[in-house]
Amino acid sequence: MLYNSSYYLSTLIEYNKCCNTLFFFSGENILDDQRTVPDSEQLPADHRSGFVAVIGRPNVGKSTLLNRLLGQKIAITSPKPQTTRDQLLGILTEDEAQIMFLDTPGLHKPQHKLGEYMVTVAEKTIQDVDAVLWLVDANVSPREDDRNIADLLHRMNRKKSLPPVVIGLNKIDQWSGSSDLLQLRSREYLELLNWLTPVPNPLLATTAALSGLKGQGIDELKVILRQRLPLGPRYYPEDEVTDLQLRFLAAELIREKALLLLQQEVPHSIAVDVDEFAERSADMTYIAATIYVERQSQKGIVLGEGGRMIKKIGQAARPEI
Repeated sequence: MLYNSSYYLSTLIEYNKCCNTLFFFSGENILDDQRTVPDSEQLPADHRSGFVAVIGRPNVGKSTLLNRLLGQKIAITSPKPQTTRDQLLGILTEDEAQIMFLDTPGLHKPQHKLGEYMVTVAEKTIQDVDAVLWLVDANVSPREDDRNIADLLHRMNRKKSLPPVVIGLNKIDQWSGSSDLLQLRSREYLELLNWLTPVPNPLLATTAALSGLKGQGIDELKVILRQRLPLGPRYYPEDEVTDLQLRFLAAELIREKALLLLQQEVPHSIAVDVDEFAERSADMTYIAATIYVERQSQKGIVLGEGGRMIKKIGQAARPEI
């Protein structure tokens, strides 16, 4: 474990399989998967494939963007920063490309062991990808966290040349300025990468305006990313969107609802572990999960009076599971 969690709570969730669309692709159970990857001769001659690291400061909208790109939810979201803790793989397959997105924890100055772990995960993800998608908030000038990310990329580039970087100007659905001002904002962020492109080179560093929440600019972003990937085959079946196990997805959805319902009462460092995931019948699956907390005092908060809060968490998670 990343932190002391000697106190635990359990919640049991039962749900009908007809609602389990998140974990089934084209009606097939991924636990009984006999799908195949197409041969290279079945793909276009200019088919591209590769890995894209999605980075950015905490709460900038990385998970929301990933869910938008894939057309379904694999990454949980919440108003609390550092919701994502591990590297998540999202697979986008289109006729001319297969893009593997690696959603990373928000890059920040860690204040504890959990924070150090999350930053390490993000750094390792960047090292071996084909492109980097650096997500920023288009509505604000670069902040200290953004400059720290640019410094981190600079240090990494000294050890090993970085792949192309695309700066995603996110949240343009909230933009109230002119297109000229948006161009100025774009240049502000590109200037943080002057060390990468002393002479402007869009293939090495460019920007894309988008909204992960509303879907604006998503098609244009996919085109930009595809252009920066190498020619290559598909590595996954076309209807597979993640390599995550069902247990992990269920645990993450429970954790998301706990974070949303508990707000500031319990730190974001709570954890969820699925103890049992069993099919009881053709249309019913049983999940037993444990919620871990840091301190004894938090146990009562998660339970709630008469067990009301733990019940609400289970009820909120059930429909999405």
